[in-house]
Amino acid sequence: MQSFTLSRLPEIIFGAGRIADLAGKVEQHAGKVAAVLVVADPALTSLGITRRALESLKKAGLEAQAFDGMKGEPKAADIDAAAENARAMKAKAVVGLGGGSTLDTAKLVAACAASGLPAQSYQLCETPLPKDILPVIAVPTTAGTGSEVTRVSVFASAQKVKVWAWGEELKPNVAILDPELTVGVPAHITAATGLDALVHAIEAATNKHRTDGNDLYALKAIALISENLERAIRNPNDLEARGALLLGSCYGGIAIDNCGTALAHNISHAMADLAPIPHGRATGLAMLATMEWVSHGDPEAFARVAKAMGTADPVRAYERLVRATGMKISLEGDGLDLSKPELLAERMANPANAPMRKSNRRYPSDAELVDLARLVYGLR
Repeated sequence: MQSFTLSRLPEIIFGAGRIADLAGKVEQHAGKVAAVLVVADPALTSLGITRRALESLKKAGLEAQAFDGMKGEPKAADIDAAAENARAMKAKAVVGLGGGSTLDTAKLVAACAASGLPAQSYQLCETPLPKDILPVIAVPTTAGTGSEVTRVSVFASAQKVKVWAWGEELKPNVAILDPELTVGVPAHITAATGLDALVHAIEAATNKHRTDGNDLYALKAIALISENLERAIRNPNDLEARGALLLGSCYGGIAIDNCGTALAHNISHAMADLAPIPHGRATGLAMLATMEWVSHGDPEAFARVAKAMGTADPVRAYERLVRATGMKISLEGDGLDLSKPELLAERMANPANAPMRKSNRRYPSDAELVDLARLVYGLR
């Protein structure tokens, strides 16, 4: 019998319309008549979702302000600006409302607001996280990163290098999963975030840290996403499919929180250093290019993945799903020099990306990193 440990979970609230629980959960963790900063994805303003959240908080007697000045993936400067806002209003809680980038921002804002230190102080655990971090209520509006249940915040440093802060303190107190908030997500974002969540689950179920206990989350996530991603893309208003993706993303987040990621994330983070390719698409394509190579490292684990996907050949099933989403496969025109895969391999070998390389069951040598980068750059 295998021995394992699973980390604690935030309180998870799931269901259509459960955004109505937001004010009550803020009061529970911050108190009545408290001030709360809502870190919101800028795209939610036009959809009326940010206004709806603010009105519900104010109606409950809470002082609520929105910070929606972020653009693209999280940056240290954005986190610092939001944390300054939180301190100025004497916020007692932070709500993250948006996709994974927004949730990652909100989690680190809660830490920086409490400590007064800049976000970059926490990169790669250079400084211990504060113990009195503000409570965080995470409300994902995309089904991708699972950030609402993880202890990680990914952001770009002032040097434009993707780095991480991590620690139990960053894990949100509450995750509210309301599929109604995801129906307005465009098809290409649904595809990219869904594939990101699927890769999370596959990597957690097949890397060297996988456990039988964690497979309960990882394999269920694989099944939910595999069965519902195309359906949600075809019919954006299908709440059953949207809900399944949101749960799959959450379960995938739990899976990587316990067992981490592997080669596909090593590659996608390396690509981010070279060109502004959205994380979900980069990760999905990295898995597409390397899944067959990785699968030879643990055929038994990939057999379990195959069963969860309802197939005998997970590599071909994954490729079919990726292509069915309509996502652009080739990296031509994305700002990468496709004639120089060695540049990507150099980033894959960077110390910051070493944990994801080492966690892969089949460890790639330096020479194999170049071969793998060539596979990614050769996608068509």
